[in-house]
Amino acid sequence: MTARPRKQTAPRRKPTTSPRQASALGKTTAPLTLAQVVSTLRGLYGAPAAPPVTDPFEMILWENVAYLVSDAQRAEAFEILRRRVGTTPQAIRTAKTADLLAAAERGGMRPMDRVARLRTIADLAIEECDGDLRDIVRGPMAEAKRTLRKFPSVGEPSAEKILMTSAGAPMLALESNGLRVLVRLGFAAEKKNYAATYRAVQEAIAAQLPSRAPDRVAAHALLRQHGQTLCKTSRPACPACPLAGGCAYRAGTL
Repeated sequence: MTARPRKQTAPRRKPTTSPRQASALGKTTAPLTLAQVVSTLRGLYGAPAAPPVTDPFEMILWENVAYLVSDAQRAEAFEILRRRVGTTPQAIRTAKTADLLAAAERGGMRPMDRVARLRTIADLAIEECDGDLRDIVRGPMAEAKRTLRKFPSVGEPSAEKILMTSAGAPMLALESNGLRVLVRLGFAAEKKNYAATYRAVQEAIAAQLPSRAPDRVAAHALLRQHGQTLCKTSRPACPACPLAGGCAYRAGTL
């Protein structure tokens, strides 16, 4: 008998990774541009309010006068400080403890710790910058960052926010909420630590930054608002998000 020829089979093709699998592996892409993201968020939330403070020293005070409170309560604490003490290094260095404490108590827990911190901030500003940070933030960026990071509660993101807001530096500073939004959209994969994730996102958006400083400040505020409102850490409201159609996180969790 003649042997029957063996059936030819096509070689197996290497399976491609689905968008959901890619997201799960952290190999996300960004189908949306930064401009599209910001424009969509502006349409959702409207134009953000101007920053509450823009002076570099006052921005450091703003972050340190309160802890784990709402923006409204932080603003109240800062206003008490402004009214009862003033917001210059010299005024804070010579202020009565009771006046500093009045502001710190409105700012949440452990107020005496924040009183001490406010005095430290004033001393640093006088010793490092002769009481005026404005020339520092307009100088060489690397030197400005080093100086700002000597102050309590000022890491690299906070230093960049100060430089962006008070001196128009060509960057888009991100706090944790805004960073989370861009990671979920796929601009960069989440890394082993916060600093590495921050740097990865900054590299991804570097060529897409708004050209005008006020637009960069507005983008920061809109991304922060979106992270606080819909794109929360846990149980994000993806069905209500206008960015969901281009979101790598959403694609990986459907």
